[in-house]
Amino acid sequence: MTSEVFVDVQPKKISIALTEDKRLVEYQEEGQSASFSVGNVYLAKVRKLMPGLNACFVNVGYERDAFLHYLDLGLQFDTQAKYLKRVLNDRKNLYPIAKAQNMPDLPKDGSIQTTLQCGQEVLVQIVKEPISTKGPRLTCELSFPGRYLVLMPFGDKVNVSSKIKSGEERARLKQIIQSVKPKGFTVIVRTVAEGKRVAELDAELKLLVGKWDEAMRRVMAAKEMPTLVAEETSRTVGMLRDLFNPSYENIYVNDPTVYNEVRDYVQLIAPERSSIVKQYKGNLPIFDNFDITRQIKSSFGKTISYKHGAYLIIEHTEAMHVVDVNSGNRAKAKDGQEANALDVNLGAADELARQLRLRDMGGIIIVDFIDMNLPEDRQTLYERMCENMKNDRAKHNILPLSKFGLMQITRQRVRPVMDVEVEETCPTCMGQGSIKSSLLFTDMLEDKIDKLVNYHAIKRFTLHVHPYVAAYINQGLFSLKRQWQMRYGLGVKVIPSQKMAFLQYEFYDHQGQEIDMKEQIEIK
Repeated sequence: MTSEVFVDVQPKKISIALTEDKRLVEYQEEGQSASFSVGNVYLAKVRKLMPGLNACFVNVGYERDAFLHYLDLGLQFDTQAKYLKRVLNDRKNLYPIAKAQNMPDLPKDGSIQTTLQCGQEVLVQIVKEPISTKGPRLTCELSFPGRYLVLMPFGDKVNVSSKIKSGEERARLKQIIQSVKPKGFTVIVRTVAEGKRVAELDAELKLLVGKWDEAMRRVMAAKEMPTLVAEETSRTVGMLRDLFNPSYENIYVNDPTVYNEVRDYVQLIAPERSSIVKQYKGNLPIFDNFDITRQIKSSFGKTISYKHGAYLIIEHTEAMHVVDVNSGNRAKAKDGQEANALDVNLGAADELARQLRLRDMGGIIIVDFIDMNLPEDRQTLYERMCENMKNDRAKHNILPLSKFGLMQITRQRVRPVMDVEVEETCPTCMGQGSIKSSLLFTDMLEDKIDKLVNYHAIKRFTLHVHPYVAAYINQGLFSLKRQWQMRYGLGVKVIPSQKMAFLQYEFYDHQGQEIDMKEQIEIK
């Protein structure tokens, strides 16, 4: 299996698509102004204690206060609290963590009231983004993840991933880390560290310790609460850190700044693979060129079709996600209804596993498969679903089919479900139901071009339109595009874009910034 990553950097958002064997399996998009908050570390104050929940609310700068449960304080919380107080009392010289006084472990049956007080300053890390009406979820067990290692302050252990089966290799890795690890840190060795040299592990460990030191310097300089003291890497680099594997063939980026950022990171973690990072410079939008846009349009929405006319209906609620499997207009199999139901259900299991990763659906998922009578068929379906979910990085649990033919799945949820709007509102009438004659559409575009060139003095720009409209504009030796270029200059470029609705258009200047030339529609 080969994987490719495509990064589409736009003025308002960044989109990242991961394909396996040319098929879209993961998609993330984030506004340029939005921060990737999971992993961020804050110096913040306790705002309110909730003894009934054995938890408290902490202000980390969000509209809703973040939630911190007593069990998420961590066993070393008292050690951390004493060290933090020492750092805040001396803001000139950073107190070494190696000299931190080790306090007794926090009792698991303790109370939030006896541990914290309102107004107390704490170091917290976001482990779950705000979802719907809930604020972020916090922990005081800080972690700084790298490609091979995870650094956790206020401990003194070395743990090796259980997925590394070789006892000899586990012992080797443990011995290496214990010989280079500074005092006052716990280190978790990740699975991908198997077989790595001492120099590679030591270099990353020093990098992570440097992040911790920088965070503490920001704590010393903090003048207000809350203060962001350690920020998670960008969405692009963060995703690559967790996903990167030798099967990657290419990483395409359409922005030079992000391209350099990604290339530098790949050179750091896998110098021999840095050549796979490539800057996309084509005229077509990057997702259009690599057939990503079409897959996004067909993979999101309420109804998802898969093989032979069968389809899934996916509904999202506050408490859970519900999936209904339908055979559609599929013809019955020669072997009868049972074989037909099994075939449809197996196809649904394949598509559902992809949808869970693609939409990042978390929490409780209930799947209503087509009823099957034979126990062996029900077991086959369960095994197929488990096999499909092996590539899913999120923690999950799958239960066999119940008596009602329902499969229950729980999947780790750390951020809101990815939901891309695939239905298009008419850009000409704005959903009002009446538009100007489509024959006059190109005349209207020319009016816009004339205004840009002669009124706003913008000589170089690109016009993005639906591929059918672009084909009409570009057809013939003396095409409309050629006529426009003769009248208004060669700076006029027409780009077909699959994300455009039929009579939708967008203008961009030579720096890629959108020029607002939309008509104002009077809504009565």
